[in-house]
Amino acid sequence: MNDETIDQAQAAELRDKLADELTTAGYIKSAQVDRAFRTVDRHAFVPADTPLEITYQADSAVVTKRDENGQAISSVSAAYIQVAMIEQAELEPGMIVLEIGSGGVNAAMLAEVVGPDGHVVSVDIDPEVTARASELLDAAGYAGRVSVMAADAEHEIPAFEQFDAIIVTVGAWDLSPAWLRQLAPDGTLVVPLRMNGVSRSIAFRRANDHLTSTSAVVAGFVPMQGAGQHVDREFRLPDPNGRAVTLRFDDGAPDNPALLDGVLASERSEVWSGVTIKHGVSFADLHLWFASFLPGFCRLAAEEGTDLAQERKTWFPFASVRDDSFAYLSVRPAMEGAGAEFGARAYGPHGQEAATVMVEQIRAWDEQARNRPEPTFAYWPTGNIPADLPEGTAALNKTNGLVTISWPTG
Repeated sequence: MNDETIDQAQAAELRDKLADELTTAGYIKSAQVDRAFRTVDRHAFVPADTPLEITYQADSAVVTKRDENGQAISSVSAAYIQVAMIEQAELEPGMIVLEIGSGGVNAAMLAEVVGPDGHVVSVDIDPEVTARASELLDAAGYAGRVSVMAADAEHEIPAFEQFDAIIVTVGAWDLSPAWLRQLAPDGTLVVPLRMNGVSRSIAFRRANDHLTSTSAVVAGFVPMQGAGQHVDREFRLPDPNGRAVTLRFDDGAPDNPALLDGVLASERSEVWSGVTIKHGVSFADLHLWFASFLPGFCRLAAEEGTDLAQERKTWFPFASVRDDSFAYLSVRPAMEGAGAEFGARAYGPHGQEAATVMVEQIRAWDEQARNRPEPTFAYWPTGNIPADLPEGTAALNKTNGLVTISWPTG
């Protein structure tokens, strides 16, 4: 056998192994998605120098393009989230599907699921990305089954009235009204929605005058470009050594950030919750709880050389601002070394109060949401926003409507 034959055989072996792993983990649920994943040569859509072991890892995204600052602006998403989102869309043979964000491999799998009587339209704002995707899809034999076009998908897609499913493969801060207009009455919209800095891939279906979720998966994607782009507000807080910590706000940034000037020179406070967790157990729903209910919620990043950078294993990048002080999610060893206790450390004149507010929300999550059913998400377009919301519902304002997160009560 030549090297190409050996590589193809190795790729097929790794692909089947990964499909088995994704099925065992619950990401692949249906026979049609399993068949699609095992059919499409994933390695044909990533850069040629990408090792097969990386290409066929469940959680490895492969960057295909970066901007002038080195930030990823296009990538082949991790395999687990690709199959999870296709499952969320509940596709059937013969459906017409819109994919927003092109890469090639995802469109190929969609084409396999909807079959020869269906069709996939893959759209990206970047002509270089669509040219690459079109070339790779043609080479893989999908020329008549996938249409690739360069366009800003914030606007309606020409030549198509409606889609049975719309799958967005870039991080979206809001839902475009065009998506709602072109979604079939019984169609499904799958979108990685950013909600106060925390993302979920949410499958939405219509419910009278709004959309409601049928499923949600933890996910992260490169942010959307074009008319649907959303820019976070960032505040850089210098420390006494000239290094800095950055607070990044998706929404609700403080009106007077100057109150935080010099905050890292203050004495640090800490408050502990008594809430513990075993090592290796996910607590992604705590992040979402913070995004729902923690006042002043933001993301935190520490520059090398800061005290926080030297303590990276003791905190997570979730913070909250309270006037002239900020607190951040921290952990310390607990459970005789088998786990950790959640708490909050804080800087500023009112750091103790800021840490206490965060700890109160940790305890509220532990009592009201932990180990309980996932919340339900809804999207209310402008003009259909309800006057009152049920108890336990968080509301996040968007440009084109309102997102609500309804946590189970009782």
